Amino acid sequence: MGCDGGTIPKRHELVKGPKKVEKVDKNAELAAKWKYCALSQEKLRRPIVACELGRLYNKDAIIEYLLDKSAERPNAEAVTHIRGIKDINELNLTDNPEWEGERRNAKGDRYEDIHSSMFICPVVGLEMNGKHRFCYLQSCGCVFSDRALKEVKTEICHKCGDPFKDEDIVVLNGTKEEVQKLKEKMDESRAKTKTKKSKKSKAVETVSTLAESQEDAQPPPVVVSGGKPQQNGDESSQSAVAGPSGASSSSKGSKSSTAPATKRSFQDMKEKSEVFKSLFTTHSSAKRSKDQTSNWVTHTPYHF
Repeated sequence: MGCDGGTIPKRHELVKGPKKVEKVDKNAELAAKWKYCALSQEKLRRPIVACELGRLYNKDAIIEYLLDKSAERPNAEAVTHIRGIKDINELNLTDNPEWEGERRNAKGDRYEDIHSSMFICPVVGLEMNGKHRFCYLQSCGCVFSDRALKEVKTEICHKCGDPFKDEDIVVLNGTKEEVQKLKEKMDESRAKTKTKKSKKSKAVETVSTLAESQEDAQPPPVVVSGGKPQQNGDESSQSAVAGPSGASSSSKGSKSSTAPATKRSFQDMKEKSEVFKSLFTTHSSAKRSKDQTSNWVTHTPYHF
């Protein structure tokens, strides 16, 4: 079949060889990492944030993801490690003065440099386009090239002046090995924070239990006649109860003072009432006996 009209087929048309492996364009890969958001695949625009693994995102895209995690997104796997707004850092980037934006080649009559970037290193001046290694500091969010951090060794940020440590340096869009190291570092730091929180919660629970036990150990106040509470302890042992002659009798101990205190209070009330009644002539003590009464009738008020 075929070969009509004197056509002669060639070998590559008849024999099927192995398929060639498709190679990824490096320029396109670098542009996707350094110019587009890793979550929404939109162009990076301020404010730009980075996670603990060194990926770049638009801040509004991360906020939308945190508000609604159930929504389907094409690159949701890239943000599964982000639990909240504390897991990202807003970057303090330095603008490139030679960046003209997308309008510089609007007519199509100029050479378009795909490696030009919006941001540069403030120390060395290298463009942040993926060809050079860049890092950011978790303490302040400033972005520098790796060459600047190696050549000018210091413990103070070159841009804002805040102190930082080597542990605060995070590589942006690093290799697979670097991302794996950053992931292990992230897991260790999160495990430490969990242990600290658990220790704090245990300490708070122990303090609360001790306070409750002390409150339960304190005896309730003893109610004395008159409705006023009387505290137990040293003060209650030294407290005096007024007797019938006005003298004060001290009670020894909190347990021994409770029962006799109530009995004495009722006796005192009876004695006080008798003394009060004796002031009137109607009381039995004010009446005269038969020997004291006269035989005649008088109009004195003492005759009953």
